[in-house]
Amino acid sequence: MTSMAAHDTERPLLSGPLEPGSRTKQNGSNKKRRYRRSKSAPLAEAVPSGADFPCSRVQRWDTIFGTIHPSFKTVAIYLSLYLGIGTISFYLVKNQIEGQKTNGVLDAVYFCVVTMTTVGYGDLVPGTVLTKLLACAFVFSGMALVGLILIKAADYLVEKQEILLVKAIHLHEKLGPSEILKDIEIHRAKYKCITIMFLLAVLIVSGTVFLYVVEKRDFVDAFYCVCSTITTLGYGDQSFSTISGRVFAVFWIITSTICLAQFFFYVAELNTENRQRALTKWVLCRRMTNVDLEAADLDEDGVVSAAEFVIYKLKEMGKITQEDVSLVLKEFDDLDVDQSGTLSVSDLTLAQSSPDEN
Repeated sequence: MTSMAAHDTERPLLSGPLEPGSRTKQNGSNKKRRYRRSKSAPLAEAVPSGADFPCSRVQRWDTIFGTIHPSFKTVAIYLSLYLGIGTISFYLVKNQIEGQKTNGVLDAVYFCVVTMTTVGYGDLVPGTVLTKLLACAFVFSGMALVGLILIKAADYLVEKQEILLVKAIHLHEKLGPSEILKDIEIHRAKYKCITIMFLLAVLIVSGTVFLYVVEKRDFVDAFYCVCSTITTLGYGDQSFSTISGRVFAVFWIITSTICLAQFFFYVAELNTENRQRALTKWVLCRRMTNVDLEAADLDEDGVVSAAEFVIYKLKEMGKITQEDVSLVLKEFDDLDVDQSGTLSVSDLTLAQSSPDEN
């Protein structure tokens, strides 16, 4: 890691000048730009409510305290369409499906869910060319439905539960919405892992108890069936065979398999976040060298300003890249019509009134 960082520090961060002093010189001396903190970013006032702004990034607290995202109405529509079309299709060919059957409609829904989640117990299997082709079509569309829609909905539900988790951890402390958001943002990956682990444990226990009590399975067989289901292993030696069991399985299989997939995703996210924090700590703790100072001096005036130092450190931490800096600098150059190295109201007026170049 040290060699990589040292190699990165020797490369210039900007391909062009950042300070206005490198553009205009008077009496042989560079002018230093004065940087001020922005009081606010009035984007909310500038963008109309409900406007389509594709370049903006949806803030995480909007999804927690604001409108529902993703829309559960959309999720319900797609899931209903999939299960509805699948149920009708497999019900019409129910005589061509082999295996242990209970009720025609219930078996069709159950077969759809088992196919969509790729569990594939083997208690119901397609027996003709038509049913095999239908199964092929529904397994691909079902995997796409799980990956693109249902997992996003599960991610939103986990984020909603994070608030309750933070409040439970800080039970004896009075935290406002801003403190809760700050704590979530700092430890978001850890809280997601804890939340999804709890939900997964509840699903494993509930599935095991249901199979043990309702399906009359041995406790070990019940736990074995639960594990083979949520991992989509589905050997087929254990499955849901009763009417009540398959009703339960329709909802439980979808929820448990998605929760396990989210758990592994959050573990990977936590690992990435920990590595990023370790890199950030290393960058902030290591001593600056002359090579670092030279690389951070963007305008080559012999001194490093606060803005140059911040950009250099963010680049080292991997927060920004050379491409990011170049794109921001290009936007600044486009807005700086008079090429003074600063932005003013007149610059913005001239930039907005000038015709767009094709």
